[in-house]
Amino acid sequence: MNSSGDEKTEVTSELSSPILHNEDIGFFERGIKTVLSIRKSKQILIKEKTKEGTGTWKGKRLSFRFSKSYVNKPTICNSVEGISEMVAEDSIQGKNLSVMEINELIQKRQLLEAFASIKYLEDETIAERDAEKYKDNPQEFVRKSKDVDLLYNSITNAIQSIVVGTLENPTVEDTMLISLVTLIAREEAAHPNTGSDAGPGSDLLGTPRKWREEWREAINKSARKQVQRVPMASKEEERFWLDLHLGFLQKHLSEDLMKIKLSVKKCYPEEYQVCDTYVEAFHKALASHLQDLCQRPLDFNELYALLNWVANTYRSELFLGHPDLQPEFKTENLSLLLTPADWDKLKNDYITSAKGNIKSYFGNILRLEVMDKWEKEVHPEVKENLYYSSLSFDIQTIIGEHVKISRVVSRSLGMKMLELCLTGLREFIPRFEEEFLVWNTARDSPIFAPYFAAYINNFHDLVSELETVFKVNTEELQKIVAALTRNFTNIFLNKLRTKAQPLLKKILTKDWILATGRPDSLASAVSQFSEHLQHMREPMGQELLRDIHKYIVREYIMQVIKSRRKMNRETRQQVKEKMNQEAKILNDTLIDQGSDSNWLLPAIHHIANIIGEKKKDKITEHVKTLCQDYPDIRKEHVLAILALRGLGPTRRAAIFRQCYQELESPDSVEGSTLFAEIDASVTIRCF
Repeated sequence: MNSSGDEKTEVTSELSSPILHNEDIGFFERGIKTVLSIRKSKQILIKEKTKEGTGTWKGKRLSFRFSKSYVNKPTICNSVEGISEMVAEDSIQGKNLSVMEINELIQKRQLLEAFASIKYLEDETIAERDAEKYKDNPQEFVRKSKDVDLLYNSITNAIQSIVVGTLENPTVEDTMLISLVTLIAREEAAHPNTGSDAGPGSDLLGTPRKWREEWREAINKSARKQVQRVPMASKEEERFWLDLHLGFLQKHLSEDLMKIKLSVKKCYPEEYQVCDTYVEAFHKALASHLQDLCQRPLDFNELYALLNWVANTYRSELFLGHPDLQPEFKTENLSLLLTPADWDKLKNDYITSAKGNIKSYFGNILRLEVMDKWEKEVHPEVKENLYYSSLSFDIQTIIGEHVKISRVVSRSLGMKMLELCLTGLREFIPRFEEEFLVWNTARDSPIFAPYFAAYINNFHDLVSELETVFKVNTEELQKIVAALTRNFTNIFLNKLRTKAQPLLKKILTKDWILATGRPDSLASAVSQFSEHLQHMREPMGQELLRDIHKYIVREYIMQVIKSRRKMNRETRQQVKEKMNQEAKILNDTLIDQGSDSNWLLPAIHHIANIIGEKKKDKITEHVKTLCQDYPDIRKEHVLAILALRGLGPTRRAAIFRQCYQELESPDSVEGSTLFAEIDASVTIRCF
């Protein structure tokens, strides 16, 4: 680790904000003067040793022995009892000094000598009070009592200054801290805690000064100051100001704790529990500081930085749980860094902020689709023979990342984020659909079909992935995607109808019958649409291809049976040949595209055979075959086909009765249907 001084210099330079304060700069120098003063006293006492042999020597000799013990040989005591024994052995004799002289000792940090003299003054005042010396002059007693109290308060302030300065100064003054522990022990010995404090209006003579409590409060103050000294840039100066600040907190306070472990702890007896006291003080200081940060208007990233730091960094090996700080600094007994109310508020603010983020991210995805793909009419990619768009990947990334980082904080927060993302997705899909359809209406672009396939692939994959990865109920989302699929499919089929209808209407017209060459214009139109379905994920592509196959065959038959054209034998042969050729081309095209609706193949051939059959007796066999292959055919359909063959009403009725008596019960038909979807009312006009 860098030294504390080096770190402060780096931080000051980096953020251009001064960290060091001047209020206690002279502390180190005062400590040196104190040591020099003690050494000077030692030299004076050595000289006096040869001159004096009276009882007054005892106090001075003890003063020398203390100086020798704590300056020249800084022995570390392991218990309060050890300190007490040293106190009993090394007690400094109090002197009858003036208030100014005692105060000067305090300013020089010669606190043991100052305490001894204050105690001397206190004992003298108590003795005089008990002897009723101040009976005629109570103001004098008040004055002397106040002097004692003020002097004790001055020592209290000195204790606080020493403790607060411990972490502020580059090095730890062992001698000063050991003297401080000795001072506290002597005061406790001089003022035994009787369990009753001085009441209001009474003097404080002889009452415990509770310097150990003052020591703890000084540590709390020191922790607060150390936290407040950590650099924090403004949001205007640094975008990631909070991340940097939390990093500085972690770095600076870790160094403070290492300093406590290596240099401060050894100056105190075990019963002081120095490490526990300091870590609790820092914990409270951080809790207060973070509570203040929570009151600021924080954005999404800042809220997450704070949540993650509290939940994962603070007690981890990155900070309090670092191996270098163990086992002295324990976190088991620490309270929550934030209160449950503050923690819940922080999480709620995070989720609220995320709502705007999620909506913005989805909006950006849509904008990129419009600008980079639709407007430029960029054809979608093909991956693994499937139309692909980055739409699904982008959405999965947004949801996955938000849920992942939220789960790092807590499982419940991850679930809330997932619910929020799913809600945003459910709102996004209809919005996306609307934009896509508006664009399609305005442009009628040729890339509609491939993007239709790509987006259907994307949204179905997305729902499947969400269900697999996050184990969530996607029923509502499936309904939304199903509605989008239906709407896109209808538009797709309408485009196909628009393209195919003009060609279908030519069936049985003179131009159609007399046309030469391969009659593949309709098949070509169908192929332009159906080829895109090969790149749709199954079973959607297959199902849609079946629909197209059935639609083409059904519309073809409808155009045939609604015709009122009268044909001679030669024309019927031309129609038969034309229909068989076209049926083969259409069916082959769709089968090649991937249709598995083989059951549709013979339908047009059967009708063509009936129309072109020369022998009337064989017509009945063709009709039977047609009815057997397509049991959903109705009486109206059969009679219309026979009318095209040129048969009269009586013969048509007779053939129908011979072929299919059960056609009067169409509700019994099961399985695939073809003729049931052809409006029978259209064919009645043919009779």
